[in-house]
Amino acid sequence: MKNARELFQIMTRRFGLLNKTCCSVGGNDVSLVQSHILYEIDRQHNPSMQQIAETLGTDITTFSRQVQSLIKMNLVKKTQDPQDRRVYTLALTTEGKFIATTIDQQMNDYLNEVFSYMTEFEKETVLHSVKIFNDAMAKSNKCCGPLSE
Repeated sequence: MKNARELFQIMTRRFGLLNKTCCSVGGNDVSLVQSHILYEIDRQHNPSMQQIAETLGTDITTFSRQVQSLIKMNLVKKTQDPQDRRVYTLALTTEGKFIATTIDQQMNDYLNEVFSYMTEFEKETVLHSVKIFNDAMAKSNKCCGPLSE
């Protein structure tokens, strides 16, 4: 059997290639990083810019540039918090929600196709194992601790 790092490298590379091809919706090309931002904004309720940047493990300056590009594409809107004017919250526009939903559907279709090559037991084993692995990574003090699910 291949070593653990090689297995994860191959899996990561395959997901990366998948993300390159799945993130063009209705004439909008969305980068991998932008698709992660859209996903997290959609998943969280009116998150602050800082919350999403921390979730993705990105410094706020780099994150701000990505958000600006999504605003220019009319996929995200940024609103100043009335209680604390230093804080900005993010939300998807109607088009942003459509693109996030479409990318999510494409990813789910891909995963369903991959899982179709497995028995139900194998699928459940993989999902359970990935959950155990994610939980263990969250406990690590190396690089992955501060990121939330």
